[in-house]
Amino acid sequence: MNRFFLMPFFLIILTLSSGLSSATEVIELTQVPCQFLESEADQGFKSTRKADCDAINAKTATQRLAAAKVLKLKAGDYIFRVSNKNVPYELGFWLREKDYDWRNPLHKLTKTSVSGGGLTIGTSQDYKVSLKPGEYLYSCPLNTTPDYRLVVTK
Repeated sequence: MNRFFLMPFFLIILTLSSGLSSATEVIELTQVPCQFLESEADQGFKSTRKADCDAINAKTATQRLAAAKVLKLKAGDYIFRVSNKNVPYELGFWLREKDYDWRNPLHKLTKTSVSGGGLTIGTSQDYKVSLKPGEYLYSCPLNTTPDYRLVVTK
């Protein structure tokens, strides 16, 4: 057999097998008005704008967070696939270390923070992140959700 024919075949197998060993886990999160469904039971909130969620969460966030599920993961690489199920305005996603302060320039260099917007109704976006052991928060500032907890262990 021609060795030039075998070389591309070998490279394809090598590429496929190396991709299998470093699989990145996908974490699916679904946003509805003022909340993430994976973190708490659907509250049935109605919202046509961010201000609606600001008002709802001012009254209910503390109690809801006390009962919310804490997301628990092992340290590693993840893709957070965030979907806008039925919120009629643009959403985003923000995952960061619990003590992250966006006003602190050193935190921007040394701490984990992943964010983005552009989630219109019925769309999803992927956010890639490497997580080390510790506590994190995730939320949507555009949909004004509570700051849900994420705990990462070794």
